Amino acid sequence: MQRSSAYQETIRVEDSQHERILTVSGDGSIHSPNFPHSYPRGRAVVWRLEAPDKDVRIRLKFDERFGLEDPEDGTCKYDFVEIEEPADGAVLGRWCGSQSAPGDQVSRGNQIRIRFVSDEYFPSEPGFCIYYSLVSMKIPEAVIPGLLLPATQSLEALDEVVAGLSTVEAVMKYLEPERWQLDMEELYKPTWQVQGKSFILSRKSKGVMDLMNQMREEVKVYSCTPRNISISLREELRRTDAIFWPACLLARRCGGNCACCPHRCSECQCVPTKVVSKYHEVLLIKYRGGGRGHQTSLMDIALEHHQECDCLCRGDSD
Repeated sequence: MQRSSAYQETIRVEDSQHERILTVSGDGSIHSPNFPHSYPRGRAVVWRLEAPDKDVRIRLKFDERFGLEDPEDGTCKYDFVEIEEPADGAVLGRWCGSQSAPGDQVSRGNQIRIRFVSDEYFPSEPGFCIYYSLVSMKIPEAVIPGLLLPATQSLEALDEVVAGLSTVEAVMKYLEPERWQLDMEELYKPTWQVQGKSFILSRKSKGVMDLMNQMREEVKVYSCTPRNISISLREELRRTDAIFWPACLLARRCGGNCACCPHRCSECQCVPTKVVSKYHEVLLIKYRGGGRGHQTSLMDIALEHHQECDCLCRGDSD
């Protein structure tokens, strides 16, 4: 496969049995030997990625083409790729099989270790490829209004700063520079509150039986159909007393036109005919009274998602 120009630091490590230390200065990638073809048996390859700046994190993104030997009893025992924190040896994840590529990972510090192991039996393909990039944790002075501390900023000014930060760690570090790591741990501690789980159900696709039906379905894709729309949480939830991070989420909402409206009416509009609520976990920042600053917590919020839409005459949707 031809690599895009964005990934200039592609590293091939096929023969070494020892840890390779790679200084990361930009985007790049590492992959299993012979990717995207079958990897060799009996290999143990370790990469340690290091960013020169202590205020930089390393983001890892797996290529969608992912396939290692299947797990046994739900455990990756034989062939696997593993990601861990070099500082304390904490394992962020171990993956194998070929169901789907793992999700993105971000280092807690400026280093991260990737380990690939294959045993003497049953190699698979295509193996794996991981693209890495740098994420700055520094807060640009230009986005801090008057260099005010978070506790002394207005809600609107703080909202503007928080919206410009790229990770939860950056938000927590800005709010509490001295104890943000402890605050991060507190976020994920169990509480007396029963929190729901965030989920998005996969959308089923319908097949078409003939060309005419297929053409009609294609018209629907660009007409009145559900589509991803960016939703401002403060506006959607009408919460002017709080800040959310991320500030916006994607929701499925009806959109498009009704140029080919099946009804005879003066004005046809695209309206939802099936609506479901889906839950998303976000960071909530609220001010506490009495000059006590702000309070941060994780919160599950429900957003309406439109699953089906139709063109109806205005006034008929009630």
